[in-house]
Amino acid sequence: MDPASDLLAVRRHKLDALRAHGVPPYGEKFEVDGAMEKLVNDFGEGKSVRAAGRITAHRDMGKSHFLDLSDFSGRIQIFVHPKEIGDKAFGIFKQLDIGDWIGVEGEYFLTKTGERTIRAKRLEVLSKSLRPLPEKWHGVQDPETKYRQRYLDLIANQESRDVFHKRVVIVREIRRFLEQRGFVEVETPMMQPIAGGAAAQPFKTHHNALGMDLYLRIAPELYLKRLLVAGLTKVFELNRNFRNEGISRRHNPEFTMLEAYCAFADFEMMATLVEDLISHLAQTVCGGLMIEHKDVEGNVKRRIDLTRPWRRARYADLIHGVAPEWYELSSQERRQLCERLDLDVSHCVEDFEVTQHLFEKLVEEKTIDPLFVTHCPKELVPLAKQNSSDDSVVDVYELVINGQEISPGYSELNDPDLQRSRLEHQSGGETQKVDEDFLRALEYGMPPAGGIGIGIDRLVMMLTGVESIRDVILFPHAREKSVNT
Repeated sequence: MDPASDLLAVRRHKLDALRAHGVPPYGEKFEVDGAMEKLVNDFGEGKSVRAAGRITAHRDMGKSHFLDLSDFSGRIQIFVHPKEIGDKAFGIFKQLDIGDWIGVEGEYFLTKTGERTIRAKRLEVLSKSLRPLPEKWHGVQDPETKYRQRYLDLIANQESRDVFHKRVVIVREIRRFLEQRGFVEVETPMMQPIAGGAAAQPFKTHHNALGMDLYLRIAPELYLKRLLVAGLTKVFELNRNFRNEGISRRHNPEFTMLEAYCAFADFEMMATLVEDLISHLAQTVCGGLMIEHKDVEGNVKRRIDLTRPWRRARYADLIHGVAPEWYELSSQERRQLCERLDLDVSHCVEDFEVTQHLFEKLVEEKTIDPLFVTHCPKELVPLAKQNSSDDSVVDVYELVINGQEISPGYSELNDPDLQRSRLEHQSGGETQKVDEDFLRALEYGMPPAGGIGIGIDRLVMMLTGVESIRDVILFPHAREKSVNT
């Protein structure tokens, strides 16, 4: 017989035994004095306390039993003895397993080893676990199980709990940082009649009542700029974006972005804002500006130095640094050079795309410490303001850390006629893809402004030292798979 089926049968037998004793195996409310982390910190010898959590360890010492009671914030030790809870309750206790949720009422005491512990006076069954948890010392090692059954990963793996706790802190601190600087948080539509604000393949749906096709947003940019027109001079949104494109260790079809806009600013002011923000997050979440990335054995394989000021360099100068003759070459010669450098540009059509491919492979992917890449070709960023002294580039930055783009920022284009020309060029002449309402809004006057975007998932990856975006998204997308019964 399958060992897993045997264990399931044993636990179902205990479930029946609880019911036979008149004990509901799936309880109702149980008032507690706080999460485990708070209970440990609030310790006071002899003080009464109420706690609830999952049993994650059980040490049987005859009539004396020690449990670990855990939740996402931590664990506390529970002491159980028949003299304290009574023989009837102790009989019910014997039907419990690792994985079960219980409520405990008792008082604090220190064990001989000095561990803060709750002496149980009363136990209440809150939820009987029918499936055994992953083995304590090995946790959940299989990546497929980690991503498809994240709840098991979070129960078993402290490292995963740490990453997602840091993500919570990062998002909270981003809000606090921006609000303290006068930014207002807003919400914009997630279903849009035109997928604008970025060049990406959208997800398409249909609204029956309105009789119209809609797209899950690929970016909130055009709606946030409408709010600049409306007079909101500092505005931001922490949003979910959706792009119907590939999945990789850096890409998920559903991802989180911060976008923020500040009237009367430019891209250099916004770069400084981002430098301030990420430095604040590193010190708050990581305790300093040196971020270590480790391998599976715990050895440091990379250090990211966030010490300020961060380097700023023009796009063309960076290209010149890896290919000095690049801008003197013909279009065909550039492609030939890429072939000699083992860079596949077969998918690239226009010259600026070839240059961008060279940049991504020889500059971006090799840049570890923060680098603001400025003054990018105008073809790459159709929503940015054109540089006043060089009309071939736009006033933008792209912040690269750890080999990937973390944040773009622009001096926003607010000329409605030039913006129309750019969008029409981007759409390939398909006028139905141009957001006429956005252009009409610009005609009412949008103040000069700086804007930023920050990929929250990639930012969390960088700050926590993980290598895959799937490790910082609670429920990453994967191919459909039948549920294992």
